Amino acid sequence: MESKREGKDKFFIVTRGKARKGFARGCIGRVEAEMQKGELMGLLYGGGSSGGNPKSGGMVKMEDTYPLTCHQAQLLLFVSPSSKRLELLCNPQLFLAICVLSQDDLVVVKHKKGHQPGLVRNLMLIGKKENQGDLLMLGFEVEFVQDSNQTVSSKKPAPLPLFSAADIVQVVPAYSVGLGPSWKDSHSEGLNRKAGSRINSMPNMGSCGRQVRDINHVDQSVTPPESLSHHTFDVGSLVEVTSNTGITVYGVIQWMGVLSENKIDWAGIELDYEVNNCSDGTYGGQRYFTCKGGRALFLPLTKCSPDGRFLCLRSEKETFKATNILPVTPLEETDENVPPIPESEALSLLVGKMKGIQGHYNSCYLDATLFSLFSSSMTLDSVCHKPADTEQSISRSLRRDIVNCLRRQGFVPAESVMNFRKQLGCDTFVTEEKDPEEFITILIQRVLCMEPLLKLRSNNNTSQDAYTFQIILDKEQVTQTPTVQQLLDTSFLSCGLKFEEIPSCLMVQMPRFGKKYKMFPHIIPSTELDITDLLYNSPRECFLCGHLAEYECPQCLQDRKLQPGRVKQYCTTCKTQVHTHPSRKGHCPRALAVPAEVPADAPLPRHTMQLFAVLCIHTSHYVSFVKYGPGPRSWLFFDSMADRCGDDHSGYNIPEIRACPEVGDFLSQSEEELVWADPSQAGEPVRRLLCDSYMCLYQSASMALYR
Repeated sequence: MESKREGKDKFFIVTRGKARKGFARGCIGRVEAEMQKGELMGLLYGGGSSGGNPKSGGMVKMEDTYPLTCHQAQLLLFVSPSSKRLELLCNPQLFLAICVLSQDDLVVVKHKKGHQPGLVRNLMLIGKKENQGDLLMLGFEVEFVQDSNQTVSSKKPAPLPLFSAADIVQVVPAYSVGLGPSWKDSHSEGLNRKAGSRINSMPNMGSCGRQVRDINHVDQSVTPPESLSHHTFDVGSLVEVTSNTGITVYGVIQWMGVLSENKIDWAGIELDYEVNNCSDGTYGGQRYFTCKGGRALFLPLTKCSPDGRFLCLRSEKETFKATNILPVTPLEETDENVPPIPESEALSLLVGKMKGIQGHYNSCYLDATLFSLFSSSMTLDSVCHKPADTEQSISRSLRRDIVNCLRRQGFVPAESVMNFRKQLGCDTFVTEEKDPEEFITILIQRVLCMEPLLKLRSNNNTSQDAYTFQIILDKEQVTQTPTVQQLLDTSFLSCGLKFEEIPSCLMVQMPRFGKKYKMFPHIIPSTELDITDLLYNSPRECFLCGHLAEYECPQCLQDRKLQPGRVKQYCTTCKTQVHTHPSRKGHCPRALAVPAEVPADAPLPRHTMQLFAVLCIHTSHYVSFVKYGPGPRSWLFFDSMADRCGDDHSGYNIPEIRACPEVGDFLSQSEEELVWADPSQAGEPVRRLLCDSYMCLYQSASMALYR
């Protein structure tokens, strides 16, 4: 078949689709011709020790590829295995910065000793160009930044280590960002490694005097630029700090306040990588937040500046516009179902910036809900078990473009979410901000095509179905800082409701009116919900003696002499004794429906549900806390719009996921300890969880949801 036009000097990477005629995901190829059926005829490059020698040719769908420049192809060809190439493309901002690295740019690279800062010294051409079609690979020679306390060795300096683009985890541009080096070759000077040559525009400068002590030596005379000096920071702000030697590091503010020996505002910053003499969140023997060792930096707030990597303050010549940033293409569209992310892999796959689900245009309610339901829980995984011939387009989009992508890549681009929103059947889901419960109803009803999750029975024996449960009660019925268990028990008894069956998933909406008014300043999410006493026609224990209960008394719920907040049910004997007290003579105990086959003295099982996520809202913005494993400290915080690159018209949101084990530490306390705990003295993540909780999500380990 005739080709449309010649494809000389055009390169591509295969981003999706099954392996076909030698082309698999992550392979680099050169376009030979573009065919009329939307296919490319190309040559496949091997990479690795064989360099860029084309091995074979074949056909690949154009929609399954992403175009590359020659320079980008050379950089990616040196990355191994091929899956790491796709991971690098998932971080378009970092990849673009790597593509324009110049001599003396400061980078942070992965090394056997951990993340190390270093200066780019040379750009290396790797391989041998034996034929005209061969493509040389590109790597970077990096000189590690020396600690000033280290002594200078008299030995002959060792060759500089060579790194691929995937080894670079952070780029700190020099004073002016060039438009890229020239591509003239020169011979290497006796390197005992793969065949390679340096680029003349990045000559080997040897060891210059640029050194760094430790980052705690911040130059007190350095003042942020005038345009940034009055910037307002909050916990969660992305900032940069410059040391007295000119080295800039980046991080996230995790704590703000006044230290005991100072009268000015200080900030506790979690850095992007480990730095000498930094802590794990402690200062002066006191813990202010928790992070990995060597990443916590404490300094006056005035020494912080907004993270310059996300500010469009440079000229168009010096930086790329946000509209030119590589769009992230869906990297996985196979029909294979991906299980929830296991606890052992969650931190490495999910934690960081550009992780989770990328927010776009009022989507935070949907992003937080989807991440909570599908990242580590399988409670709604029925979407992954529908026959292919019955699967709708919208459920296929959810499964392949969002659930599978999140679980395999750890990142879902905004384009995939917007495509899903357009299929929800109402234009307002594309343009307007919604509440999670409205989206959950549509999700279960129209996308997953499932029956309502909750089947409720009222006192008059009428049944009703629901997708979520809204707590309804009077503020005086519970304590000032109630638990979700107390709220649910009180609400059920006040409304005369019971579960007809154990739900596989229970989503409980907190008592608040609109997005601003909260009935309680703090609510403690119960890590385990005991719903035994809320089940209809289920055997229950007497509150006092433990025998089979036959009566329930709603008025005893708040009795201060009988553990207020606990559901009270009694056997006939205990019911009579309890209600002989003068203060209880006006109570009206209700007879329970007791199964006839249950022996009066038989041990009765308890039915519990486990907390796996909490949706929170503050100033109309939804975020979520998600439990990613059975460990008590296995908690993540997710914000689909944690930061932004560019302006409102041409920029994009930066989602972020942070580990927050301190949430697990707080919730793991005993019931007595939680009663006396002061939420206002807890760390920022815990305070946010307790103050802003909007919906708590529970799952039953004994109930599968494959209907």
